[in-house]
Amino acid sequence: MVPKEDHQYIGIIQLLHHFRWTWIGIFSVDNSNGDKFLQKMQPLLSQNGICSSFIERLDQKVHLEDFPGLYQTFSIISINMLYRKSNVFLAYGESWTIMWLRFIIFLLDPESKEKALFRKVWITTAKIDFILSGIQITSDLKMYHGAISFTVHSRAVVGFREFLQAINPLSDCRDGFRQDVWEQSFDCSFPKPELQGMHSKKCTEEMKLEDLPAPVFEMEMTGQSYSVYNAVYAVAHALQSLYILRFNRRKTIMGINPYLLQLQPWQLHSFLQGISFNNSAGERVFLNDKGEPCPPSHMTTKPHAQIRPFSQNQLLRNLNASPDVYHQVPPFSGCNDPCFPGSWKKSIEGDQFCCYDCVPCPEGKISNKNDMDDCFKCPEDHYPNKEKKGCILKLLVFLTFEETLGIGLASAALCFFFLTSWVLGTFIQHRDTPIVKANNRSLTYTLLVSLLLCFLSSLFFLSQPGKVTCLLRQSMFGITFSVAISSVLAKTITVIVAFMATKPGSQMRKWVGNRLAFCTVLSFSLFQVCLCILWLSISPPFPELDMFSELQEMILQCNEGSAFFFYCVLGYLGILAIASFIVAFLARKLPDSFNEAKLITFSMLAFCSVWISFFPAYLSTKGKAMVAVEIFSILASSAALLGCIFLPKCHIIVLRAHAALFSSFSKII
Repeated sequence: MVPKEDHQYIGIIQLLHHFRWTWIGIFSVDNSNGDKFLQKMQPLLSQNGICSSFIERLDQKVHLEDFPGLYQTFSIISINMLYRKSNVFLAYGESWTIMWLRFIIFLLDPESKEKALFRKVWITTAKIDFILSGIQITSDLKMYHGAISFTVHSRAVVGFREFLQAINPLSDCRDGFRQDVWEQSFDCSFPKPELQGMHSKKCTEEMKLEDLPAPVFEMEMTGQSYSVYNAVYAVAHALQSLYILRFNRRKTIMGINPYLLQLQPWQLHSFLQGISFNNSAGERVFLNDKGEPCPPSHMTTKPHAQIRPFSQNQLLRNLNASPDVYHQVPPFSGCNDPCFPGSWKKSIEGDQFCCYDCVPCPEGKISNKNDMDDCFKCPEDHYPNKEKKGCILKLLVFLTFEETLGIGLASAALCFFFLTSWVLGTFIQHRDTPIVKANNRSLTYTLLVSLLLCFLSSLFFLSQPGKVTCLLRQSMFGITFSVAISSVLAKTITVIVAFMATKPGSQMRKWVGNRLAFCTVLSFSLFQVCLCILWLSISPPFPELDMFSELQEMILQCNEGSAFFFYCVLGYLGILAIASFIVAFLARKLPDSFNEAKLITFSMLAFCSVWISFFPAYLSTKGKAMVAVEIFSILASSAALLGCIFLPKCHIIVLRAHAALFSSFSKII
């Protein structure tokens, strides 16, 4: 009638898991039952990440004649209790196992005894019960306060407590069992002839079972008693079934069935299989085809917690609803201190897997729980905090107008834009002067307008990267710069053609004029336009989040789509700039009053220097710095063209205008 022990083994594992006890000591009775217990329990412990710090086999009897061996056993057990790191002990055996352990603790010195008793948790199986004889009633049981005892399920039976309260062994001298219980429990004796003349405590009617402490005698029906109670009921129902069957088949003599008088116990087996009845406690009892009890029979832990064969989690739910003793901070029982968040468990070679070293998490990884087997990376949009215990959301960053760097670059772009606008206005105002007419006014205006657009194109890099922004900014920059450099190249070619046309009989005179300049600018610019259209058609730029370049930031940037086309656009600008530089360098010494070749040479030298230094700087930076490098290169190269080519001319135009104004004013005076 007692449920199988396998159920309580699962309950023990769940109990240890619930309180995170992974390093326990085991005391087991030294017999075949103890062997079976260890054979089943040790694999379960290992499979569930629990280790045994020691295993002690306890004899069923104390052999006082072997005092040296007994002393050695006591020493080993006391050392395991006192100096091991395990604060949880699992005890398996019978009631004598508890007596053994209590006797060992009793022999310890007071100081060591306190250490052994403090915050130790004892877990006992269903076979063990706490028993005391009358002489031990006053013994110290602090060692077991807070112990968790697995026991067989029981249920209150109406009238059972009143029956125990009414028992009086003096009323029926024939009941020797009751007298033995009284003598053992109360440490007294009944009058017996063989005890005459001996002075001993007399058993009286005032001695009541309900006055005894629970370890001596329990007034409630225990699990063992309830199992016997159900067994008696089962046998009674089986006998009744057998009696009814035989009564219908045979005739009785004087109301007595002679077949029952010859009944053997094994003949009841078939009647116990599949039997079902309600006991007087109001519980349904059912035995399966093997005669084994089925649910609702179950096992419990004292007090209140239950382990059902098909619902072991009830144990943990009931522990949380049990008395205040379970709501105290449970003791720690592990091979070593737990690895706190920010570290992970590293196994120690040659030691049990429950013993480990705590190693800090490597860079870029965290652990957010105790005793983690390994650290893990944060999600892509998070980064580890300083303690490596958690993840922090990365900031979304991109170069904007609001920050200091963005304000500086935007201010520079606007300043150059207005300066270029002033130069353009100055040239338009003085369009009839020889210095403006020289080298084709249309090219000059085209170059200045393209420089205006170059300065404005840098503002696209300062806005939040989006679908349209990413499509426009590189292509607009490439096209406007190609127009500007083509205009510079056309200016240089115009100077050379004009010089060659002055020679007698030259065939170059037909190329002098706007047609050559227009064809040069249009052809070189259209090639860049076609290249950009091809780029945007095949693999256009698009916005993306760079999660990995910076540890604490997500960089919103434009992916250029095809790096090949991106570098083709820049490379083409470089080819135009180098061609302009070479042509201007060759034409710098031509004898012409308005020869711009020298100015173009310096401007192209500055332009090429900027973009040669751009590539290593661009490739070695990330995020906002990369965008800032490109903006700076755009502004610097455009400013070089503006400064080297036009500012000297503006200086001459403005000074001559002031000189003419001063001369007119002098004549008036």
